[in-house]
Amino acid sequence: MIQIYTTPSCASCRKAKKWFDQYNIPYSEKNIFSIKLSKDDIYRMLANSENGFDDIISTRSKVFKEKKLDPDSMSVGELIDFIIENPSVLKRPIIINETELQVGYNNEDITIFLPKELRHNENILRATRLMDMEEDFEEEE
Repeated sequence: MIQIYTTPSCASCRKAKKWFDQYNIPYSEKNIFSIKLSKDDIYRMLANSENGFDDIISTRSKVFKEKKLDPDSMSVGELIDFIIENPSVLKRPIIINETELQVGYNNEDITIFLPKELRHNENILRATRLMDMEEDFEEEE
């Protein structure tokens, strides 16, 4: 099942949830401020990431700046514990399933979570819209 890690004030989180609702794709939401993250949550994110912690944490976050921390000098265990105690350092939303991870909302990248048959239909729709746009452009010339 798809898990979305969110915060209430995050516009990108709302867009992602709306997108899943639009396609009737079930997901589970975890508000990182109201439900404490587990080590398993973090390990699952890392397992599906391409660049480890760099994909999921924002070193520009207020907490990192205030504490003058360098994530490169921290062990994996220290970073995981730090994230659990300071979930605001996570980029948002984090969307994950068994094999995929997406950080942030991008209306094209999020299609990796579409079932294969819907993804094919979405690609056809996208191509049709592009052709329509080209025709409109040619008519204007």
